[in-house]
Order: sequence, then C-alpha cells, then structure tokens
Amino acid sequence: MTRRAVGTRNLNTVLQQLINPPTPDKVEINRGGNLLREGDRIIQLTNDYNREVFNGDLGIILAIDTVEQEVTVQYGERTVIYDYADLNEITLAWSVTIHKSQGSEYPVVILSIYMQHYIMLTRNLFYTGLTRAKKLALVVGAKKAISLAVRSTDDQKRYTRLQQRLLQAGLHW
Repeated sequence: MTRRAVGTRNLNTVLQQLINPPTPDKVEINRGGNLLREGDRIIQLTNDYNREVFNGDLGIILAIDTVEQEVTVQYGERTVIYDYADLNEITLAWSVTIHKSQGSEYPVVILSIYMQHYIMLTRNLFYTGLTRAKKLALVVGAKKAISLAVRSTDDQKRYTRLQQRLLQAGLHW
C-alpha cells in the first residue's frame, strides 16, 4: 500500500535519501509534494500515447532543466521529455506496490509485510509479490503479518453471472 511508515510513499522518500542523496551537481525540484532529483528511478502512472510511455514503465531521470521547466527521463533506449505541468504522470519508483509491479520482474524484490496493511495480507498477493523476483526475494516484516498472509485465501466470490450469460448465448458445456 502507499500510506503509513512502510507504505511506498514513505519508503520512496527514505530510499531516495539512501540511494540517490542530494549533491551539489544534481538538480532537484519539488512538485506537488514530490521531490524529484536527477538520477531518481521513476514509474509512469498513466498511459501516455503521445509520448509512447505506459502505466508501469520504469525510467531514470537524466536531467531537470529549471529554465525550460522540463524533466528528461530515460526509458530503456528512449528518452522522454516532460513539462513540469505533466509531472503528475510520474512518481518515484524506488519502492512500488505489488499491484503496480504486476507484469514486471526485478532482479531483487524486498517484500515488507506488516500488520499496518492487514487488509492486503492475502496469499495470492503475497505470491504475486514473490514471483516478481528473478533472482532473490527477501521478506521483511512481522511474523504475525507473514503468517496471516500465508494463511489467508481470498475467498471473495465473484458474481459475474458467467454461467447464465453462456447459457443465454446458447453455449453449453
């Protein structure tokens, strides 16, 4: 989740200070409560067909031009330029939620599992987080929370009326 001490917002702030601390040669800006610095890892939050960057794409801030009010981000082999007005499309990605990471893989995943986010402690979500790791997955947290996640199955039934719809369409099995 994004809130509280072990949420992605706070973790991103802490990790940014550890991994990409401020230096005199790195330009940084504060937009909408988000501190962005050259060298920061970011994630695209929406599909932007004009720039050809999509929800979940990860990039690195190459440059911040305070005169032109532009931020240049490297996505793989491509560079994309954002006006300051469009910076709500990106956010720090030193830490991302399991939901944001779906469909992606990372060399190392550190899962923080705490009771603060008890509503999200399900086996399926825990499994999804673990399977994002290519080489190493570390689980950090409270034993109680990890135990709850492992034991909790998401027993919410889905009422899709699929069987009724298939019968109405004349499909039988």
